[in-house]
Amino acid sequence: MALSLLFAAAPRAVASFRASSASSPALDSGRRPQNVPVDFFVDHRCIDCQTCRWMAPEVFKRVDGKAAVAAQPISDDHRTKALQGVYHCGYHSEDSFGATSYLITHPDGNILVDSPRYTTKLANNIEELGGARYMFLTHRDDVADHRKWAERLKCERIIHSGDVERATVDVERKLTGNGPWNIGADFELIHTPGHTQGSVCLFYKPVKALFTGDHVAKSEESDDLYLFLMYSRQPVSLQLDSMRKLLKLDFEWFLPGHGYRIHYKDVHAKDSAIESLIAITTQARGIL
Repeated sequence: MALSLLFAAAPRAVASFRASSASSPALDSGRRPQNVPVDFFVDHRCIDCQTCRWMAPEVFKRVDGKAAVAAQPISDDHRTKALQGVYHCGYHSEDSFGATSYLITHPDGNILVDSPRYTTKLANNIEELGGARYMFLTHRDDVADHRKWAERLKCERIIHSGDVERATVDVERKLTGNGPWNIGADFELIHTPGHTQGSVCLFYKPVKALFTGDHVAKSEESDDLYLFLMYSRQPVSLQLDSMRKLLKLDFEWFLPGHGYRIHYKDVHAKDSAIESLIAITTQARGIL
């Protein structure tokens, strides 16, 4: 999967992390029977990371707990709107449960958001775009090959001290306290505990985008916001307080590590979605 500009509407013809094209009987033997009978298919190694479904929802659907090809890929003739300077890295890593990694290009130094799987091809592509000054790790789950990337790109890694584990003890910058913190004038780091103690979102002000890690995403079944509460390590009430921090902030994009990204027409629509999520979750969980 090549490094590509992040699109508001994903291209239709795109291979997923575990999608294949039949070119031999051995490959075809791994086909999930839930795929439609075309050459393009998802095999049994699928970990249900959702990547293919948010990239090409016209092609992929969730069937019996994993992804499957529901329609033959076709070329995309629609114009797509690029989110300026933001790239989807691809090369999702099983070590991060298939999490999405992004590259932000910026005159003051590029930022790699969470860690993709290390490959020489992707490293070369990133270096052609200017490398990376920082690798920002939203939380402890999506660090994957961070050490290999730091060695190759000579970037400064950033993670909250609350999420430091053995695998990240050598990270250069460990955030402490509740923030917020800044990486230059255009970026603000917002502490959003709930999913983990040290979950932090990155707010890219000029393009009005919030990189959320596993804090929040769009639901696969609707346009509602969604919290991964079954995987949260902190109280739900704390995660809802973290959602309240995002009210009134001037952004319109949620760009998550897992789940579906979403673009709102304005800040008011974004705030309404957050308030709805808080109200529904509070009622469902009986939180006062």
